[in-house]
Amino acid sequence: MRCRYQRGCLRCTKRKAEPDCWEFLWREKDETGKSVRRTVVIGNVEKYPTRDLAEAAVMGFRMQINEDRLRQPEQQILVGDLVDHYLRTELHEETTWHSHATRIVYREFLTRWIRPHWGKVNLRSVRTVAVERWLRLLQRADGNPLANSTKAKIRGLFSVLFNHAIRYEWLGQGRNPITLVRQRAKRYRAPEVLEASEIQSLLRQLTSCFRIMVLLEATTGLRRSELFALKWGDVDFSNLRLDVVRSIYWRHIGDCKTEASRKPLPLDERVAADLWLWKEITRYGEPGDWIFASPRTKGKYPFWPDAVLQKVIRPAALKAEIYKRIGWHTFRHYSRRFSLLMEKT
Repeated sequence: MRCRYQRGCLRCTKRKAEPDCWEFLWREKDETGKSVRRTVVIGNVEKYPTRDLAEAAVMGFRMQINEDRLRQPEQQILVGDLVDHYLRTELHEETTWHSHATRIVYREFLTRWIRPHWGKVNLRSVRTVAVERWLRLLQRADGNPLANSTKAKIRGLFSVLFNHAIRYEWLGQGRNPITLVRQRAKRYRAPEVLEASEIQSLLRQLTSCFRIMVLLEATTGLRRSELFALKWGDVDFSNLRLDVVRSIYWRHIGDCKTEASRKPLPLDERVAADLWLWKEITRYGEPGDWIFASPRTKGKYPFWPDAVLQKVIRPAALKAEIYKRIGWHTFRHYSRRFSLLMEKT
């Protein structure tokens, strides 16, 4: 017996003490086989001010209640509907298998790149060569070609979407057309790498905790989300060890990106000495305080990485006559040359 596809009904319900809310109604059979009406609150009108926005929020949930119907081969599944379902089930704030940063990047790729072009295409109509051609033509807002590494990430996420459909049995095993999509990830140009003399010149232009930020980043290779998430309790001065146990992104505290990132890191004794001096003079030196606590937030949050880069580190690099494009990842690249740096400082 074929399952009936439930499109449901969206309505706006009045509330006395709270903003009006959007409710979604549908019917399903209970344990006895009797058809009963179900209702779920989608959100209030402050979150979804128009019906179109509320309808978009419903799409992922509508696919969820029609999982059995969607397994039938003749049922059309749009890529946009699959995106909504993936957002609802895999990128929800309560999920723990993706970091906060990954959820943000995935949502951006889905809404900016994949949905606009493929949203109204039947999932079973997506073809390998068509995806290759589409990736080849992607451009940035300024008209320049999108970076190969970004295209490779979009391709990977598109493949994840199809695997999501296969996992829910909306497609058969081995029906992922993105598997054969060719997309190189080679950079258009080599990343900027600082020399030991340039690091030294930059450090001489930096003072206080900003010097320690760069020194710590250049010697350990921490991701910026891990660097700014360090607390004094993570530093073992006796054993010269740094415990990396968390990350922070847009002031959201979460786990590290990979399991390898959680391994303790050795701390050079000269870097440890600078850290100890900073601990002695900072107003936020308790074990639970951020190492790079922001005075603007009275220590509640660490400094904002982009602001430090734009307002402190890049101007200091210009004073040091360093004209390379510097980002936090620049110091991560440099960490492999740490031994050379230590010999010259």
